[in-house]
Amino acid sequence: MSESPSNSQQTGAQKVHFISLGCPKNRIDTETMLAGLQGDYEIIADAEEADVVVVNTCAFVDSAKEESVNAILETAELKEGKLKKLIVSGCLSQRYSDQLAADIPEVDHFVGTNDLGAVRIILDQDRQSQSQPEQSIAPQKLWVSNPDRQNFDWELPRVNTVSGHSAYLKIAEGCSNQCAFCIIPTLRGPQRSRQIESVVREATELVSQGVVEVNLVAQDLTAYGFDLKPRSNLTALLQALEEVEGLQWIRLFYAYPRSFPKGLIDHLAQSKKIVPYLDIPLQHISDSILRAMRRGTNSDTIRKRIKELREKLPFLTIRTSFIVGYPGETEADHHALLDFLREAKFERVGAFIYSHEEGTPSYDLPDQVPEEIKQRRFNELMFTQREISLAHNESLLNREVDVLIERVSEENDYVMVGRIAQQAPDIDGVCYVGYREGMKPGQIIRATVEQVTDYDLGVEMIED
Repeated sequence: MSESPSNSQQTGAQKVHFISLGCPKNRIDTETMLAGLQGDYEIIADAEEADVVVVNTCAFVDSAKEESVNAILETAELKEGKLKKLIVSGCLSQRYSDQLAADIPEVDHFVGTNDLGAVRIILDQDRQSQSQPEQSIAPQKLWVSNPDRQNFDWELPRVNTVSGHSAYLKIAEGCSNQCAFCIIPTLRGPQRSRQIESVVREATELVSQGVVEVNLVAQDLTAYGFDLKPRSNLTALLQALEEVEGLQWIRLFYAYPRSFPKGLIDHLAQSKKIVPYLDIPLQHISDSILRAMRRGTNSDTIRKRIKELREKLPFLTIRTSFIVGYPGETEADHHALLDFLREAKFERVGAFIYSHEEGTPSYDLPDQVPEEIKQRRFNELMFTQREISLAHNESLLNREVDVLIERVSEENDYVMVGRIAQQAPDIDGVCYVGYREGMKPGQIIRATVEQVTDYDLGVEMIED
């Protein structure tokens, strides 16, 4: 994803291009770095025309690391042309900055996950060196500090790069869980929750910019507030956000299944603003694999949690994710997971092939699963889920739904593209609705589902 919002800039200012990889939490970091440059630097959409490119990387699994390295190498080739400076930020920098500095000398600076303000400092120093060479400062290559430090600045401005009057809103940084497969606590540090007042201030600012939907993200959403003094929780935060005038949809991502704060599910059931959508990364259903993963839960607890959610929220869409090919996973474990998919009938499912990550407890586990078996199990899981997703969409036929209009279709000016409350931005499908006079992005309309595919919907607006 490349970032290119319009902004004012000084005549002759350096042209900067951002490339953001990975999850929405990483995207927010990109938006923060981008906002720090506005006014003095020109943000552009074309990397080939840029004086500076910032690649904000991901290092969660092998495929993400490969994508990040490829993006860096492709960008480095632009130094044969106009590009003067290449900055690499994010999780890959935090984890491998020394190694990358040796292997890819074309990169001028590496910036860590807790050092977002360094990009502005780097460019300001560069500009000063050009205007006042006698006062130039020797360039610092590594801007990578300890992610455990607690002074994460939540008040840094950011630029919303999500289209369609929607925005991501990060409510905590870092993670204090000890999942055996995950490198995130090493790269991001322990959980640091924002104060409720800080989250509400940002939500209010986003609404003033035209946002009607906020998507709450954190490494562990349901642990929000446990580290605050005085202690708080997600239920209290949601109650405060619902008071923000003009905010219409609130969506929850990354709700760790082990412990939900008291009253959360009941609050979701009666809320007028929290959409019936919950992202809960379960990772597996086999008790032996869950223990090996150090998830702090078991199959019985997971089933009880899903049952309670289904009973109290009958129209809830659940998104979850699973890991296939974890060390020690047997064919019986894999088939138990497929059976669980058919049993739970999750509306949205993502899957990861287990990544053998150095520095994680799972790295040294015996019984590593061969790559070809991992791939087969991944394919079987996604094939099973495809049928479930289609059946879910077919169940929506003729149902009345709320649709957030996002944009005009690129294929047809008389068709608008939007999302129902059960479709999250970027990762789920969309819906298509015929244009009616006065229809515009940011508007929420009432419609009837007329057509379905595996992931997308065709809807017809209900006349007022």
